[in-house]
Amino acid sequence: MAGRQERVKISGTGAAAAFTGRVPTSVKRLLVGRPLRSDRLGETLLPKRLALPVFASDPLSSVAYATQEILLVLTLGGLAYLYLAPWVALAVVVLLAVVVASYRQVVRAYPSGGGSYEVASRNLGRPAGLVVAAALMVDYVMTVAVSVAAGVDNIISAVPSWQPHRVLINVAFVAVLTAMNLRGVRESGTTFAWPTYLFISGVLVMVAVGLGRAVAGDAPVAESAGWQVRPEQVGLTGLALALLTLRAFASGCTALTGVEAISNGVPAFRPPKAANAARTMLAMGATAITLFAGITALALITRVRVAEHTCDLIGFPGDCAADPQRTVIAQVAAAVFGDGSAGFFAIQALTALILILAANTAFNGFPLLASILAQDRYLPRQLHTRGDRLAFSNGIIVLAVVAAGLIWAFDGSVTRLIQLYILGVFTSFTLSQAGMVRHWNRALAGEKDPRVRRQLHRSRAINALGCALTGLVLVIVLVTKFTHGAYLVVIAVPALFVLMRAVRGHYDRFGAELEPEPGGVVMPARVHAVVLVSRVHRPTLQALAYARATRPDTLTALTVEINREEAVRLRQHWEDRGLPVPLTVLESPYREITGPVLDHVARLRAEDPGALVVVYIPEYVVGRWWEQLLHNQSALRLKARLLFQRRVMVVSVPWQLASSHRPPGDPQPVPAGRRQP
Repeated sequence: MAGRQERVKISGTGAAAAFTGRVPTSVKRLLVGRPLRSDRLGETLLPKRLALPVFASDPLSSVAYATQEILLVLTLGGLAYLYLAPWVALAVVVLLAVVVASYRQVVRAYPSGGGSYEVASRNLGRPAGLVVAAALMVDYVMTVAVSVAAGVDNIISAVPSWQPHRVLINVAFVAVLTAMNLRGVRESGTTFAWPTYLFISGVLVMVAVGLGRAVAGDAPVAESAGWQVRPEQVGLTGLALALLTLRAFASGCTALTGVEAISNGVPAFRPPKAANAARTMLAMGATAITLFAGITALALITRVRVAEHTCDLIGFPGDCAADPQRTVIAQVAAAVFGDGSAGFFAIQALTALILILAANTAFNGFPLLASILAQDRYLPRQLHTRGDRLAFSNGIIVLAVVAAGLIWAFDGSVTRLIQLYILGVFTSFTLSQAGMVRHWNRALAGEKDPRVRRQLHRSRAINALGCALTGLVLVIVLVTKFTHGAYLVVIAVPALFVLMRAVRGHYDRFGAELEPEPGGVVMPARVHAVVLVSRVHRPTLQALAYARATRPDTLTALTVEINREEAVRLRQHWEDRGLPVPLTVLESPYREITGPVLDHVARLRAEDPGALVVVYIPEYVVGRWWEQLLHNQSALRLKARLLFQRRVMVVSVPWQLASSHRPPGDPQPVPAGRRQP
């Protein structure tokens, strides 16, 4: 009824199927699950016990290879420099504690979930925010690649015969993680919770048993304890020794990756969101420090020997060119529980699992960040759209594709991938903490309460210390890793920055162009309708009927003569049927359809510049993909050209063939409905 508006409530897949004539595919439902209504978004919010494995699996799992990265660098100078390992590890622990304390301030001050991007944008300006966003996106991609590759390394440490299939195994795990995350944040969190807690428990048991044996005088000994290392650099002193130490520290800082993910994911927590996120971050920091310190202590007690190249290990029992070296955590587990024991295989399985699942931190952080950037029009708007399970599906898929490509390009090598790591995250750390200092300065300027001012001064001091330390580490990482592959990140971050600025510029120009004029839209002086005709059949008659119903000023049926005999038959059928619309036949000596039609439309526009030309194109609607290849190709090419013509409108008049009404698996076509007159 006129003037009456009705809201139709559609629920479930049945309603969707009623509109589309399709039932959701069983494969998609099996992988992703049934779609969730938008009003069930609150049910996907996470309690702290699930938020910890979802957002903190990356920093918790990094302890599995952070110690190894420190030892790998120090042994470049030989075993004599391993005495520096405890001091390097202590520096990493102090830095981790400061960064966790700093991001707890971010969570409380900016609970909306923008994290470092929001902090830098609000306090340092949009350019700084985009630098942070670009750095974080690069780091999220690297998190997936490095975590999965490190997990596969631990699998290969237990099953060396799988070494030739390293890349394929890596890509397969990325695909599995993608499918799990497409099912939704809460469901993936439930899935990932038990491996995370089992890994924490397993490592704590290993540390307790190993330290207990050491205190009792029966210190465990690693299989590599008697090996020697062929140093790449001999007799390091002064500046060379300092650079080696700083490079070891930079590699050990991989333990800090993913710390900021909780600040980006605050909206996914249950209320009170900020408080729960801050408590989860504290639990994550304390756990990561305990695990990292314990593994490092055991590695030194058991005298683990590792080298960047296996052939540099003097005494290695296998073929150094073919057999992979065991990871540090594998050697420690073998020393503590016994090689081939149940404890050894349990630690290896849990380590591999947590390392692979650590990529889940990026699978949650990247889509959230991409969604915020898309909302701010710095990335395509499709990245802001939630999928069937209320997850940001497009962002998840983009992350998976890029990470899998990176793994393939670097052959799944952790040693090669790790060089591209952490530069991005420390860029975001530094700019974020600088932004927080500015935030607290503004808050102090307007606050008179002495008690509140003391709290603000304390928060500012924490963030200022965090800014100074992370800025120093950023310089160290850049200097020590630049020639080892970090230059690729230095290129990628500015490239992403430029890309995001370009996307925002496009959306701004697009919005300005679509802004309505003060006087509104000018009505066309006249409307010239053109119906494209190939034969006198039901789709053509329907298009003619629809065009006549719109009452244009002029109406012409238009056909292109490719074959003279067919054109003659078309004229005869037209006259025999007595159609009340004039038929115009365009000659095409070169048997081309698009050009003559475009020329005809151009003539109509030239003869009547103030008029609107409406072209009606009959199209077939088919139900099978291969049928689409057999129909509508000429119409699609012509439509693509007409859409770029000013003051020309293109109207598709669909004709549904029987296959388009056939649900999947139903061999009988559904009746198309009332017959056309």
